[in-house]
Amino acid sequence: MGNRGMEELIPLVNKLQDAFSSIGQACNLDLPQIAVVGGQSAGKSSVLENFVGRDFLPRGSGIVTRRPLILQLIFSKTEYAEFLHCKSKKFTDFEEVRLEIEAETERATGTNKGISPVPINLRVYSPHVLNLTLIDLPGITKVPVGDQPQDIEYQIRDMILQFISRDSCLILAVTPANTDLANSDALKMAKEVDPQGLRTIGVITKLDLMDEGTDARDILENKLLPLRRGYMGVVNRSQKDIDGKKDIRAALAAERKFFLSHPAYRHLADRMGTPHLQKTLNQQLTNHIRETLPALRSKLQSQMLSLEKEVEEYKNFRPDDPTRKTKALLQMVQQLGVDFEKRIEGSGDQVDTLELSGGARINRIFHERFPFELVKMEFDEKDLRREISYAIKNIHGVRTGLFTPDMAFEAIVKKQVVKLKEPCLKCVDLVIQELINTVRQCTTKLASYPRLREESERIVTTYIREREGKTKEQILLLIDIELSYINTNHEDFIGFANAQQRSTQLNKKRAVPNQGEILVIRRGWLTINNISIMKGGSKEYWFVLTAESLSWYKDEEEKEKKYMLPLDNLKIRDVEKGFMSTKHIFGIFNTEQRNVYKDLRQIELACDSQEDVDSWKASFLRAGVYPEKDQTENEEDVQENTFSMDPQLERQVETIRNLVDSYMAIINKSIRDLMPKTIMHLMINNAKDFIHSELLAFLYSSTDQNSLMEESADQAQRRDEMLRMYHALKEALHIIGDITTSTITTPVPPPVDDTWLQNSTSGHSPTVQRRPVSTIMPPSRPPAVRGPTPGPPLIPVPIPNRPARIPPGVPPGVPRRPPPTTPAKPQFW
Repeated sequence: MGNRGMEELIPLVNKLQDAFSSIGQACNLDLPQIAVVGGQSAGKSSVLENFVGRDFLPRGSGIVTRRPLILQLIFSKTEYAEFLHCKSKKFTDFEEVRLEIEAETERATGTNKGISPVPINLRVYSPHVLNLTLIDLPGITKVPVGDQPQDIEYQIRDMILQFISRDSCLILAVTPANTDLANSDALKMAKEVDPQGLRTIGVITKLDLMDEGTDARDILENKLLPLRRGYMGVVNRSQKDIDGKKDIRAALAAERKFFLSHPAYRHLADRMGTPHLQKTLNQQLTNHIRETLPALRSKLQSQMLSLEKEVEEYKNFRPDDPTRKTKALLQMVQQLGVDFEKRIEGSGDQVDTLELSGGARINRIFHERFPFELVKMEFDEKDLRREISYAIKNIHGVRTGLFTPDMAFEAIVKKQVVKLKEPCLKCVDLVIQELINTVRQCTTKLASYPRLREESERIVTTYIREREGKTKEQILLLIDIELSYINTNHEDFIGFANAQQRSTQLNKKRAVPNQGEILVIRRGWLTINNISIMKGGSKEYWFVLTAESLSWYKDEEEKEKKYMLPLDNLKIRDVEKGFMSTKHIFGIFNTEQRNVYKDLRQIELACDSQEDVDSWKASFLRAGVYPEKDQTENEEDVQENTFSMDPQLERQVETIRNLVDSYMAIINKSIRDLMPKTIMHLMINNAKDFIHSELLAFLYSSTDQNSLMEESADQAQRRDEMLRMYHALKEALHIIGDITTSTITTPVPPPVDDTWLQNSTSGHSPTVQRRPVSTIMPPSRPPAVRGPTPGPPLIPVPIPNRPARIPPGVPPGVPRRPPPTTPAKPQFW
């Protein structure tokens, strides 16, 4: 093998396999291992039993292996077996091992021949084994039997692919010799995941059952379907031998005798048979682990770094220590206050880049959603003029008025101010919901203590609900204050004289830019959703909204303008999204029934989320494009809607209309300013202060500390698993660090042209006497000295018909053939 460190590699991987399997969570490490793949009754289980030297695997007809069996063979002076699911019990009777495998299989799959991908971990200690880790997988089948599901073939295939698709997995492809190698399911699946054949080892079983006059020599000499790692032949016990309880040691002796006596395999006897296969697998698995060590080490380090922060909290952890409980309670409540304040006020650390949360969402409510709700209740021009005219007539009574009555102005204004209550209260409700969501997000860190989390959420939510009532009372008080006194001396109020001079077209409050410059309100990507497929279908453009127009470009460079749409007579409306659509849509249309874009009366603009739609709507409001008013009274009396006014009454209506417009602009400005301040003062700031200063006292008064700090069972289990994982990773890194990767090993050679072997049995090829040369030399071993020193017996070796270097020990004078042309290299996958 080399040095002692390399000999510890396979036990190390076994230890990692056990640690991660017992934890039950993915470590994201592809541990090096050997997967045994083959069809049903191909002899996979017999090969594994020959390795162990014991009968311990379930036997029977049809599919027997129904769960992956991770078999860890460990060299030991004593012989026994252990299961991972019952580690405290040592099995010395291997018949009990078989029964336990069958029982554990049925626990997960039942008795209906179903399969399960959950592995069974079995560790066998024996003086007759070499260190190996193998995975016995269910045999490949084609037709369901019994109560098996109809897709059993695909279930088994998917399970096998889960294991052999990993680059760290060597594939032991088992194929019986009495079937056509070209039809081998095992080699076919191996080729799918390992097209270069770098990880595949071929095993040919049932060589003794081939028809008389046939042999598998071409296969074993790696000629028929060459593999880089070659093929090895084994002879297992027959069913008669198994039924007759033939000893495995006797079977291995019979296997050795078969290869030495068979004329087709005699020259290959030294590299055939179960012992040689076991040694080869041990060496190749060790070499494979050595090759994957750098990647394995880096993965272990990254896993450990990701765990260190959480494990730091669990070090020196004593669940029942009252001092620890008190300290943990104080720290968690304090951290809850800090997290809540950071989410509301904003913070540079732990920034959520996926969605808005906390203070950012509340800011959007204040400055986008609330103004939008105010404009949604914007009065209808026709209804307002009718109400003003009725107010003027009702104030004059039976008389014909000569002057414009100011009482009509006051009545109309108060009616409009009362309408502000609904959007204001809705704004409070939206902020309440965001605060409660923020509290829930902050208490996720208390998940280790479910009672503490539940009580903290309940107490803080109850307090926020209490503040909700007081905040709404204050908001309604603000509205009542506005109703109590109509201040016509306000500096921004236009007054009676100016109102008479105002034009009726100034009712739209558009932002007017300074002369010579364009005020850009918003830029962003939108999709025009209702372009027909014949004209290209839905397309995404870069939109630019100004105070005067809506333009869209090919991209954000704004060089190639596609269209510019003036904002005159435009309104926006909600559009229901399609059945299969994930976009959120709103529409823009012209109130005068004109086409908005090409032949479209309405363009539908689509966003990825409802929040983006609301944000764009708020931007259109700033540009003076208002939402369509709901037509709750579509078919009113025509005479009522199309009443006529005399010129004097029309002038009076126009004057009051302008006065109402001016005064409501003042009220809206004041409300938009006072609402966020009121909510911040009475609700948000008070909630922050409550969490910082009073939450702890409420927790102590609600229940006792022990029940509050009672750790959840899931958390205790998670802590134990985390610590086990951490220590397993730490120990693995320590062992890997002690291993010197400079061990001298022979790399797997590519397949060679072995046609010269055919001539060796006919006597045409001269032979030379040479000593076997070790392929692995420990660095500390002194070089061999030629001379009469006695050594191993000489072995006749045929000389191939190709240039070859004569190894040390060849007698002088042996003629060499002239070098022929280089033979073509065989094709392998």
